[in-house]
Amino acid sequence: MHRCVRAKMARVMTGTADTRPPAGRQEDEGRLRVRVLVIALVGQFVLAAVVLYFAATGWPMFGGPPSGGKAAAVGSVPARFLPGAPGDGVPTPRTDRFDAARAYALVRRQVGYGLRPAGSPALRRLAADLRRRMPGARYEPVGGHPGLRNVVAVVPGRRPAIVVGAHYDTVDAPPGFVGANDGAAGTAIVAELLRALRASRAPVNAREVRFVLFDGEEAPSGSASFLEGGLRGSRAYVDAHRREVRSMVLLDYVGARGLRLPREGTSDPALWARLRSAARRTGTLAAFPAAAGELIYDDHTPFVDAQIPAIDLIDWDYPWQHVPEDALDKISRRSLDVTGETVLALLLAERRR
Repeated sequence: MHRCVRAKMARVMTGTADTRPPAGRQEDEGRLRVRVLVIALVGQFVLAAVVLYFAATGWPMFGGPPSGGKAAAVGSVPARFLPGAPGDGVPTPRTDRFDAARAYALVRRQVGYGLRPAGSPALRRLAADLRRRMPGARYEPVGGHPGLRNVVAVVPGRRPAIVVGAHYDTVDAPPGFVGANDGAAGTAIVAELLRALRASRAPVNAREVRFVLFDGEEAPSGSASFLEGGLRGSRAYVDAHRREVRSMVLLDYVGARGLRLPREGTSDPALWARLRSAARRTGTLAAFPAAAGELIYDDHTPFVDAQIPAIDLIDWDYPWQHVPEDALDKISRRSLDVTGETVLALLLAERRR
């Protein structure tokens, strides 16, 4: 279109304006109008396609999801994650041995540290904070990764032990990410489970339980893959302690509204069945459907690879993965309570096995 307009202007300026009969000029102008109309229609189709694409994937100039993340598109968030469902869409536990209010306060405290990737000053400050809040906790260096450290606390008993874990680091991008459900919720529940189990009466010949907060679960930006760059703390722990561990329970994505935790694809079926029995006793079975979910690589994976029965409690349908919207407003005290009461009931039973 622009080439046609420029050619006509040049002819006028050089005294060579079109001198053809009016009928010929009208025919040319008619063809020009048709071309303009066709080009305009094509442009509108292209613009509409661009708008639809970025509406679904996020507008990059306004902080769309980073590579590897998953943002919730408008209208795509399952109703169970949204405010307004009675009781946040999860059952009310019949037992009252886990302090969900303290767990929620610890989630809030963690997100206050902001972005806290492995090895960062923010994560080192958080590690010191968590260690003070977990009776008897100590640091354990992550072998092969200087500066990384797991936080470990033990309730004594016979070995091999049960490990209860979560990761306390976050991804290193995007700016503004605080990992309320992706890291902070599981970490808070592990810390409060330690307090609750220490306060309970230990059965005769009770089994040892280890509470481990893993560093370096998230892969740094630029890693070739999650398996290559992530799971650093849990791999190091298994390398150092595999002969001392009987089973493992991992908590990840366990604090959001509408909590649903189907069995992750590699999770041990027998241990998962015992978890569901514990949920039945605490009145929380609705949050643990019988169906199996997909296979997920997580901090339980090194334990599975070492032939240690392990289960991963993870609500993988959570829409706000690795985006700033994974914030405190997505966390439900009731979901924290459901996870905490159920896992505590499982631990009380497993200590007798």
